[in-house]
Amino acid sequence: MGAKLPILSGREVVIAFAADGWETARQRGRHIILVKEGSMVTLSVPDHREVARGTLRSLIREAGLTVDEFMALVD
Repeated sequence: MGAKLPILSGREVVIAFAADGWETARQRGRHIILVKEGSMVTLSVPDHREVARGTLRSLIREAGLTVDEFMALVD
């Protein structure tokens, strides 16, 4: 089923998506809302110490990335 996702914090996920051009629009409760120029999609990243792998996989899909593309953004 593709690459195995690491356990990342919400902040680490936001940093990875920022490398792909996503920007923080606002904080809404315990979620960080990301937007990208030219994209109709908004990403809602949970601001948790650990983002569930299923949630992360869903965010990657919504962002139009493959798991491998996302992993290349993670440092």
